[in-house]
Amino acid sequence: MTEPDEGPPRRTADLLAELARQDLDRLSVEELDARIAALEAEIARTRARREAAARFRAAAEGLFRPR
Repeated sequence: MTEPDEGPPRRTADLLAELARQDLDRLSVEELDARIAALEAEIARTRARREAAARFRAAAEGLFRPR
């Protein structure tokens, strides 16, 4: 059986707002540590993607820049 269509992907701003609204008071120290580790991993992944995009853009600009 296939998964039902979930519609268009949610906007990043919506996801970040939802993350910021989550109640942290109910989490244990271990859960908070795990959350921090997951967020740090996502930051590293996002930074790596940004760096790759910047390199790609610089290469493209170098190819298409008028001489």
